[in-house]
Amino acid sequence: MIRMQNIRFQYEKRPLFSHLNLDIPKGNIYGMLGVNGAGKTTLLKIISGQLFPNEGTISVLGFNPADRKPNMLEDLFHLPEEFLLPRVRVNEYLDSYAPFYPRFDTDAFHRYCSEFGVDESQHLNTLSYGQKKKFLLSFGLASNTALLILDEPTNGLDIPSKSQFRRTVASAMTDDRTFIISTHQVRDMENLIDPIIIIDSGRVVFNSALDTVSEQFTMQLERVEPDRDSAIFVDKVPGGWMTIRTREPEAEETTVDLETLFNAVVSHPEQFIAFTGGKGGVV
Repeated sequence: MIRMQNIRFQYEKRPLFSHLNLDIPKGNIYGMLGVNGAGKTTLLKIISGQLFPNEGTISVLGFNPADRKPNMLEDLFHLPEEFLLPRVRVNEYLDSYAPFYPRFDTDAFHRYCSEFGVDESQHLNTLSYGQKKKFLLSFGLASNTALLILDEPTNGLDIPSKSQFRRTVASAMTDDRTFIISTHQVRDMENLIDPIIIIDSGRVVFNSALDTVSEQFTMQLERVEPDRDSAIFVDKVPGGWMTIRTREPEAEETTVDLETLFNAVVSHPEQFIAFTGGKGGVV
């Protein structure tokens, strides 16, 4: 689906990526996590052919995205965090843009709009930011593209809409589709994204399925302050301390807490280098 090899990218004289490698097979809802400024948005723009690396090779859906071939673009939908919508009604937008996506499902689009509570009678530019985002989410899901890239999709959504987002995305997922969801709001994506890709300071510092994490580590809330030398990571939280320890062979597997995992990886990336698959581009 996506293969990036030895990618180097910089803004003017400010390097961002150096020798970055990333493989994303098809058929999963990938979560791309990172603090603001980590390089997530830039990486997504390189994948979708909006920015071009200074060095390295990249293949997306069998194409070099920099060529922006129609056969690639019709099978890729990218919802950026920031966007503008024209002063048209929903049906006018569909008439103009849906034909670019050969598998666009109009019935599914109207169903998604209904689920999100989008008023299809209004001009798009008069909608609130959250409503505009839900409209574009509905359009992207209905496009039935093989690759759907969502950059901070829950920004601007209220709590009920975030729950609806998780349900709707899960229902739209098939074995033939791949989703990449970028976010710094880890809690919004729990029970939806897997595998997890973590970007930090322009590096891929983690790239793994969650079941692999639970096989190797025990993650739990401890009420008594633990000995920090005996744990890989300790984080003070309400009610105690979240810890990550190497899992003993006889110990039961524990549920992965995404926020704890993210904080641990960003704080101590050297502890998780094996989870880049040796291809993370840690420099």
